[in-house]
Amino acid sequence: MSSEYELSDTYSDLDSRRSEFVGDESQPDPAAAFVFKFHSVDEELGPDQRWSTWLEVERGSRGPEPRPSWVVTEQAAIDTELGVLKTGKEADVFLLERAVEAIGDNPAKSSLLAAKRYRTEEHRSFHRSTSYVEGRRTRNSRDNRAMAKKTSHGRSVAAGQWAYAEWDALNRLWKAGVPVPYPVQVDGTELLMEFIDDGEGGAAPRLAQVRPSKELLGVYFEQLRNGMRELARAGLAHGDLSPYNVLAQAERIVMIDLPQVVDIVGNPKGMDFLLRDCHNMATWFTNRGLEIDEQELFADLLTMVF
Repeated sequence: MSSEYELSDTYSDLDSRRSEFVGDESQPDPAAAFVFKFHSVDEELGPDQRWSTWLEVERGSRGPEPRPSWVVTEQAAIDTELGVLKTGKEADVFLLERAVEAIGDNPAKSSLLAAKRYRTEEHRSFHRSTSYVEGRRTRNSRDNRAMAKKTSHGRSVAAGQWAYAEWDALNRLWKAGVPVPYPVQVDGTELLMEFIDDGEGGAAPRLAQVRPSKELLGVYFEQLRNGMRELARAGLAHGDLSPYNVLAQAERIVMIDLPQVVDIVGNPKGMDFLLRDCHNMATWFTNRGLEIDEQELFADLLTMVF
């Protein structure tokens, strides 16, 4: 058995061998492993800023996984409003930057978002047809009564329903591979989604605003038809599809404005909405020089439904 003296000699030898390897006879300072570096954070926000609301909403109100790498989820992120993208009859769309500064080893990160904010009923200049919402009900009976009586609470609930309807549609369609903006989060009447840019910092133009070559026209139509097929496979029609609700981002198209998405079978007018979508898009492509038969397109989509 080793004596206490022999053990002591062993430790002394290890210390000397350590100094040979590192070339330093000084002893390590255990306190060095517990040095904390603090970074001050400026909590003063500008008039067009707010702290990110990402962690304030429940998990079911955040975008589907796997999330794109550009989505900023840090709690220290700040939302900065950069201006109005579009003023509509039921909602306004704002450009928002969500960004977080570099903190320690974590690099800075930012992304541009489209913030769609639905108006309450008294501030709208347009009311969607009830044909779109046949069969839709809120589970809360108090909310149902409030909407029926058109109280201020009821009007807020109704506006929120449109936001959540679009949120739900974007989630379903994104997962199904339909070309739609990635839904980042929903909070009350505000829906945050991917900003579709033009590659130069501006917003992508609507399909109605572009004059593509015949080759690119064909590329656009194949994407559109595939997107409509995936919608139909899910039993849905856009319900308001037109060249004004499709964005052209270089060689990619993106469908937008989906709060009125229609159940083709469940809605009594579902087939009519689908046929109207086909008519609107076939007419635009035909007028641009690409002959599209709306009835053939309609029949093709029906094979996805049944």
